[in-house]
Amino acid sequence: MKRVMLAGMLSIIIIITTACGQSFYRYNYPVQPFDYTNQDDQRVSLSDLEGKVWIADLVFTYCETICPTMSANMAELQKRLKSEGVEVELISFSVDPERDDPAALKQYLEKFDADFSNWNALTGYEFHEIKSFVLRSFKTTIGKDTASDQVIHDANFNLVDQSGHVVAKYDGMNPPYTKIIKKVKDLQK
Repeated sequence: MKRVMLAGMLSIIIIITTACGQSFYRYNYPVQPFDYTNQDDQRVSLSDLEGKVWIADLVFTYCETICPTMSANMAELQKRLKSEGVEVELISFSVDPERDDPAALKQYLEKFDADFSNWNALTGYEFHEIKSFVLRSFKTTIGKDTASDQVIHDANFNLVDQSGHVVAKYDGMNPPYTKIIKKVKDLQK
């Protein structure tokens, strides 16, 4: 009887320990439909990304804080994905569309040696539209800093699967490149 109780308690401890080491929250929410303008003044929509894995972030061209680091990290991720032969689309949504026209976005990403064959920076909407889109699609908020000309936003890289659902988020300031690439490969199997 003691052995059965001991085995049962051991099983419960293993289950609890294993469960505590895992996140119960799983990302799986749809990106809302969009149709915006990229750095080459061409339209890019959610339907263009259907059936593709993609990674999205939020930036603006005159950002004084996190955007340059995030964009440099996205460029590094792009290089690593290409070196491993992994096809993925990269999408950077401007959180200040009033200032970020296509030419400004192109000039900004060129500083990071962006390869525009699979990286689009999007604009062509009003601030209230991107604010709503970001909240509904990526479950995060953006806001204008009343003390400066900056826009407050998160630093996440959002991984989106072939069906247009956000399935993971990664720290864009310190991305786990190997983990992201593995997850993209797993999605593409």
